[in-house]
Amino acid sequence: MRKHPIAQMLTIGVVASLIGIAIALNIPWFPKSADTASHKIDTLYDVLLICSVPIFVLVMTVAIYSVVKFRARPGDMSDGAPIHGNTRLEIVWVTIPFLIVTGLAIYGWVVLNNVEAKKPNERMINVVGQQFTWHFQYAKNGATADPGPCGNNGSKAVTTNELVLQKDEPVYFRICSRDVIHSFWVPEFRLKQDAVPGITTHMRLTPNRDGNYTVVCTELCGLGHSTMRSPVHVVNGPQFATWLRQQISSGVAAGGGVGSAGGGGGTPSANTGGGGGNAGGAAGGAIAQGKQLFASNGCGGCHTLSAAGANGTVGPNLNTLATSAAKFAKQLGQSPQQYVFTSIKNPTAFTVPGFPKGVMPSTFGQQLSPQQINALVKYLLSVGKG
Repeated sequence: MRKHPIAQMLTIGVVASLIGIAIALNIPWFPKSADTASHKIDTLYDVLLICSVPIFVLVMTVAIYSVVKFRARPGDMSDGAPIHGNTRLEIVWVTIPFLIVTGLAIYGWVVLNNVEAKKPNERMINVVGQQFTWHFQYAKNGATADPGPCGNNGSKAVTTNELVLQKDEPVYFRICSRDVIHSFWVPEFRLKQDAVPGITTHMRLTPNRDGNYTVVCTELCGLGHSTMRSPVHVVNGPQFATWLRQQISSGVAAGGGVGSAGGGGGTPSANTGGGGGNAGGAAGGAIAQGKQLFASNGCGGCHTLSAAGANGTVGPNLNTLATSAAKFAKQLGQSPQQYVFTSIKNPTAFTVPGFPKGVMPSTFGQQLSPQQINALVKYLLSVGKG
């Protein structure tokens, strides 16, 4: 006896759904987890797959079966059979999806509420997105201390260009942006959050596996978007404490790093040389501070500079900056120091031939004091001699 068309479709749909679910659940969608909440998110994802695959298969089975079974035969120009609505069927196919979506929404809310719950003794870290890099602000005065407003270069925080976390220590991220919208994501942590100019977003997690990972920007943010990555290291307690002490010490040694407002004049000094020992010491301190500023402000995300271990390709290569600065400064009637200073403070004033205009952020003039820009100029010219 031949099966009814609906029975045939159901049989095909059930078999195809089981095969599709088995395939979907065996695909490694994510890397190995490194956060305590990852298994909850992975389970939620699996539930979504289990619900989505049969619905997709059902729709496609009905569509393909109808196209094959009820297609017009060659030469058949007659009208199709008149079809009337079926109220009961319409109620069923509206009610079932409504219940499925409502159930998934409630389940998703429960998981999200659990993941975002405040945990005791959280370490607060500011995550600052900027074309095309990330930097991270840690409080100097203890694990649960406040590093200050996200993105501000205050004295409470030390800024780094790598994210180092202590294993099994809860972390509370405050995420912000200095220019355009970015999106903060570490695949092993599963969680993702946008960095939006003008507001501060939040994210909580507890890393539970030692290792090295990568922060990825998942929001198209400009030409250098694909290079906007920063290293993440999850280490044990003693290693983390040692690392943080070193960052705080190096920040102080470099004149406070980004957090130092500094003094200085409004224009760069043409005299980078020194006379006596005090001048030489001051120059050395400025160069050290410039190195810290180069790292903490993400310059390596766009520029290549061997001395800083940077290999960005969005902007000009800085390994030969001294030569190119002398060349372009002469064209503009400036000294090399003035040329580099202006290029940082007002990058749209002159664009190196071969590179697109308007890509370099024009916010450094507001973020950095003249003294800090001078320190960065001295550092770049001292190491960029090709």
